[in-house]
Amino acid sequence: MIAADDALRSLLDENDRKKLSSICGNRVRFDEPLGPYTSWKIGGPADAWIEIETQAQLAEIMRLCARRKLPWFVLGSGSNLLIGDGGIRGLVLRLAGEFATIEVSEDGARVIAHAGASAAMSMLTAKAASAGAIGISSLAGIPGSVGGSLRMNAGTDREMGDFVSEVWVQSPAKPQAHPVSVQYYYRHTSLARDAIVSRVTLTFERGDAHAVRSEMQSRLVRRKRTQPVALPNAGSCFRNPPDDKAARLIEAAGAKGWREGGAEVSPLHANFINNLGGAAAKDVAALLARVRRAVSEKFGVDLQLEVHLVGVFIE
Repeated sequence: MIAADDALRSLLDENDRKKLSSICGNRVRFDEPLGPYTSWKIGGPADAWIEIETQAQLAEIMRLCARRKLPWFVLGSGSNLLIGDGGIRGLVLRLAGEFATIEVSEDGARVIAHAGASAAMSMLTAKAASAGAIGISSLAGIPGSVGGSLRMNAGTDREMGDFVSEVWVQSPAKPQAHPVSVQYYYRHTSLARDAIVSRVTLTFERGDAHAVRSEMQSRLVRRKRTQPVALPNAGSCFRNPPDDKAARLIEAAGAKGWREGGAEVSPLHANFINNLGGAAAKDVAALLARVRRAVSEKFGVDLQLEVHLVGVFIE
């Protein structure tokens, strides 16, 4: 963690602000707190917060970032993310408008879903289930956006990558939307760091819609019963190690109920950390480190983070 003034100083000059305002109008806000946009309800300010409505606008922003060498970060639903109390320097991009669209169609024995990167996974799974998409229940209950879920290859017994047939991205080096080939691994993919997912196509086998909806509902009920969905959190904090569960190890290490400031290891599910009210990023970061250390000391297992830490962490 750092406390240097330089880490908190905006990277944008007056010309940058004018240019951003000319591109995005009232969809850009400067020094915007990011906590309200994350599921943990934690995070300091962004130099610029920008809602982008179209692929053309995103391409123009990408060209500006390349020309000015400005850092940028795409914030989707904020459900797998801990933003530092010092915020994020540069641009924070929120995709909206055409990026939030979903189209689901039935093509013989298949269900095909076209989704923008900022579309909610909950909406995608509901629409696909109604069309009889076999396997969609394995993606039910994921609180994130389509783009974020794809980048981390989210899922349960089956993962996002099992169903993706096409991915389009944009980047500073290639601002116009273009298709790319993606390899999928456990909780990550081969997507380049500077690639912003623009839209995704998923293909499913088609089955009985009533049966698919019933299976998905059963999973959602079970998830609600076993996870602390009523409190601000970011879902599972650590990846499951091979042939084990992170939650089991954390609970066995005696960490359930541990607290740092306003953050608490959930008494209901040990791999969740809740914001009990007023938690800071430093509280959650300290708790993550404490849990990881306890599991390592007791079991010799080095838990890997599933949540992403971004921005400036300060004392």
